[in-house]
Amino acid sequence: MERLRRIEDGARLAAVSVGERVGVVAPTLRLGVTGLSRSGKTVFLAALVHNLVHGGRLPMFAPYAEGRLASARLAPQPDDEVPRFPYEDHVRALVEERVWPASTRRIAQLRVTIEYESARLFARRFGPGRLHLDLVDYPGEWLLDLPLMTLSYASWCREALGEAARRPRKAAELRTALAATDPVASAREADALALADAFTAYLRAARADPNALAALPPGRFLMPGDMEGSPALTFAPLDVPAHKEAPAGSLWAMMERRYEAYKTHLVRPFFHDHFARLDRQIVLVDVLSALNGGPRALGELRRALSSVLACFRTGRLSFLGSLVDRRIERILFAATKADHVHQRDHDRLEAILGQLVAEARAGAMVSGAQVDVAAMAAVRATREATVTRGGETWHAIAGTPLAGERIDGRVFDGEAEVGLFPGDLPDELPSDPASQAELAEGSYGVTTLRFRPGRIERANDVVLSLPHIRLDRALQYLVGDRLQ
Repeated sequence: MERLRRIEDGARLAAVSVGERVGVVAPTLRLGVTGLSRSGKTVFLAALVHNLVHGGRLPMFAPYAEGRLASARLAPQPDDEVPRFPYEDHVRALVEERVWPASTRRIAQLRVTIEYESARLFARRFGPGRLHLDLVDYPGEWLLDLPLMTLSYASWCREALGEAARRPRKAAELRTALAATDPVASAREADALALADAFTAYLRAARADPNALAALPPGRFLMPGDMEGSPALTFAPLDVPAHKEAPAGSLWAMMERRYEAYKTHLVRPFFHDHFARLDRQIVLVDVLSALNGGPRALGELRRALSSVLACFRTGRLSFLGSLVDRRIERILFAATKADHVHQRDHDRLEAILGQLVAEARAGAMVSGAQVDVAAMAAVRATREATVTRGGETWHAIAGTPLAGERIDGRVFDGEAEVGLFPGDLPDELPSDPASQAELAEGSYGVTTLRFRPGRIERANDVVLSLPHIRLDRALQYLVGDRLQ
């Protein structure tokens, strides 16, 4: 059955790939945008499109810097069944209201058509080039569901209960419910509902932890949408033997059947309809929050990033192979919120992210994929500043904290600007126990505040593009080679 599913998925992908690849007039490049909790996916997409469409400052983006970028405009949706990314609403929130837009809760898509002049003399003879850039935004929780496709129910139970054991306080209600449950007892809907509620409460508590950088699968339990209340979202892990079959009519058999339904109706459609069609991928990572969370948060982030990269179908295909298949050939891991530290620390921030993804990065490169890291801020909320005290000069940042933010007993009203020395990042992550203990006490963390988006300048009543840090570098790496 599993083999038949893979053959069916491959045939469907081949049919779609041929239609998108052979478009001589306007070929398509699909860029996936995802990230772990609170990493800024929505802001990144809005800023990327705004800078492309409004001609923002993009000196590292070769077509722009060389004067070859003729235009970039929003185009009609390529997939009628996928919700459109509400770009205009998010830009209005950033520019006019100076608030951060709501986070990603579902898959969304936006097409930008780019017209450019080729850098190659021969290609220029055929007129201007055109590329459809399809931007696919999806929650990171959905990405972390993909490994379930190859996990049996018993294997997933062992992994899920192992994660719960690492969070004894948050999983207390779930552990109590499981202790009173006999997996081979007759299946009763009331028991399934009670266990699913306890499991969902545990997932919600783990997600709410400020030091939690990644949600635990199944990701749809906390964002069910139209599936809320369905049997496919009413299951939980049980303490079952590894090499035995579930007795017919048992609670174990019911949970296993619903787990498989979750994969069939939610995970696999996302994989073959969206994820398997990506050409490039950017993964946004909140490294600063992990540093402040200490060794446990850093360890969780490292494991999550490895799991993320293991899900990608990476590699480089030949021209003919690319007509019937898709592979992610370039991946960029981006440490977001670079504007929360001084520019002197940007190289350190990038190096720390490089350490976190080093092992997974090496594996992807073996397949022929390119993997890079960068420190960036899709929308810059602060500016560089210096603070002089007692004859010493400190490199600081200045911005307007969100209303309700606190530091040293001061509560901000959302209007007053403040200068802040955020601290210095380490040159690398510590590996010895003594340094990890020091890190746990916050010595390597930074003082962080949540800032409002900055005021956007206007010129002749035209709103200028959103300010950023290295958004142009990300664009060049992810798209630049297709605009030669």
